[in-house]
Amino acid sequence: MKNSATIQEQLRTENLSDENLSFCRAIGADCLSIYPPPAMESIEEMADYCEDTKRMVGRHGLKLQTLAQRCPDEISLGLAGRDRKIDQWCDLLKVMGKVGIPFFGYNFKPITIIRTTPTKGRGGALYSSFSYEEYKRSLPEEEQELRISENQMWKNLHYLLQRIVPAAEEADVRLALHPDDPPISEPFGGYPRIISSIENYEKIFQMVPSPANGMLFCQGCITEMGIDVYETIRRIGRQNKIVSVHFRNVRGNSENFQEVFVDEGNVDMHKAMCAYRDIGFHGPFMMDHTPEIPGDRQNREGRALAVGFIRAMIQAVYR
Repeated sequence: MKNSATIQEQLRTENLSDENLSFCRAIGADCLSIYPPPAMESIEEMADYCEDTKRMVGRHGLKLQTLAQRCPDEISLGLAGRDRKIDQWCDLLKVMGKVGIPFFGYNFKPITIIRTTPTKGRGGALYSSFSYEEYKRSLPEEEQELRISENQMWKNLHYLLQRIVPAAEEADVRLALHPDDPPISEPFGGYPRIISSIENYEKIFQMVPSPANGMLFCQGCITEMGIDVYETIRRIGRQNKIVSVHFRNVRGNSENFQEVFVDEGNVDMHKAMCAYRDIGFHGPFMMDHTPEIPGDRQNREGRALAVGFIRAMIQAVYR
């Protein structure tokens, strides 16, 4: 049966192999999100990479849908070299448009995803977890001091958007901004967190209004914000700002949560899928994180479980 919504898997460049691509296709993925090398500087190097990768992915019946990169500190913190880094992103967007890669995923946080001690769940599986209290106890006092103001972070984001949104428009590429993870609104590890609420997302959409200026709707992070995830899907979807979805489930809130299997947790996944259908979203849906099953080889069993679950939800809801 042909479905009207798509499933996306993700791979890093170092994991691009015929074996891994065959696996992604076999478990039911339609398209891929790839993390390209961050060191590409020339537009010629970017073009070669995108063309070669698209061909390799296409040989396995998959579409190269998304390129994703972490925002360099030079950009988020306004450091020396910022303009060169932004120019590289603009060049990459230009190449993506020419090659036909429609989405660019990015974040805007100076520190990486933070997790604390994993917790055990179903069948002894390990759940990636976060406890704000545990994290604060482990953080040296000097790393808790504010290193940049929230106002300056907003200025830095505005500076970036003024440059990359027009470049994305011209290339016909959509930008998908991922929420802060964990989505804690207070300064975190010495840095403000400005991508941690839906209200802030809507402020970002208005900063540089454009169909290209969108979000990666990480359902786990949105749920951790403690808001109605189903209404939020509709709220953001009505604005046509959902570029792609991390269709995952969690238990808890932003200060204490576990990333559980897709069929357990706080979110009624069937109800969520119905909300996406109702606002006319057709993917891509992506599993993102999944628990570590004992003995699992490269997390393959967990990924297959999640993708199979998403396929079943699509078939049940999008008929």
